[in-house]
Amino acid sequence: MDDVLQGFAAGADDYLTKPFDLAILSARIRGLLRRREWLRASPGNAVASVPAKDTFTFGENAVDFNLLELRVRGRAFPLTLMETNLLRYLIQHEGDAVSRKKMLEAVWGLHEDTDTRAIDNFIVRLRRYMGEDPAHPRHLLTVRGVGYRFVAFPSKKN
Repeated sequence: MDDVLQGFAAGADDYLTKPFDLAILSARIRGLLRRREWLRASPGNAVASVPAKDTFTFGENAVDFNLLELRVRGRAFPLTLMETNLLRYLIQHEGDAVSRKKMLEAVWGLHEDTDTRAIDNFIVRLRRYMGEDPAHPRHLLTVRGVGYRFVAFPSKKN
């Protein structure tokens, strides 16, 4: 179980333990490709539909969802697909306190009782890219006991 969580924390989109059956690997690949097509085809899908633009700008940052890239003050940081999808999901729910469990379900498609700390690792990396002070983040705020809140244009108080 720790290996699986470490894999997701490192940016993996899926994880398959060894030994594995080739038929299981093929089925997982087909499932990932099918989900990718659903995301492209479904305008009502939360991860795929909002924001409609391929780029979202907030503060001194811009995320390009097609290039899987976060630009901060002229510097580009490549993102994994999972980092991009997590950031997209938080942007779509701007201002809302989003639980770790909800993020795991919506972004990863995990519906089981999974340790939610992998989300924390992704948030730490995204904050690092943005140059946010861990003690005083501006855009990716921690909501104690719940999860996180994305704020595109923080007030001076944040």
